[in-house]
Amino acid sequence: MIRLGSLAGYPFEGPRILGGWTPPSQAAVYAIMYRADPDRKPHDFAVIDVDHADDLREARLPFSHPRARCWERRAGDKWALHIATYEVPGGTAAHREQIVRELIAVYQPGCAPEQYDQSWEDEWIGSYEAPTTAPLTTSRERPEGTNNPRTG
Repeated sequence: MIRLGSLAGYPFEGPRILGGWTPPSQAAVYAIMYRADPDRKPHDFAVIDVDHADDLREARLPFSHPRARCWERRAGDKWALHIATYEVPGGTAAHREQIVRELIAVYQPGCAPEQYDQSWEDEWIGSYEAPTTAPLTTSRERPEGTNNPRTG
């Protein structure tokens, strides 16, 4: 098991070597990864794509997927690719899509067709006071070296 997401909130099964994996017939979120530096940190994986499917068998995994060539380029070899899956308990396609967007915002995988911004603007949140709220603890600044998809 590997935990992915903000605060490592989702317990994914795997990672497993993608080339030897047989997709089950189930709806799930999946992450494609490779070992960033297997000699120094054998359990350190880089997430290069995240997506979901209503049926993993129909997602054209492992190597007929439309983005498989991107995965191979990023990992250097198709046999270096790994997959981790998360079957969302009681989850709908909309719930899986929400998890995919969160994971893409957190990991910014290079093969994902869309990227999502983690930052926010004051007007999106507004200001309010309630007995159950406290000041925000998350920085509103974008991390150094990231691009804003709205402004380029």
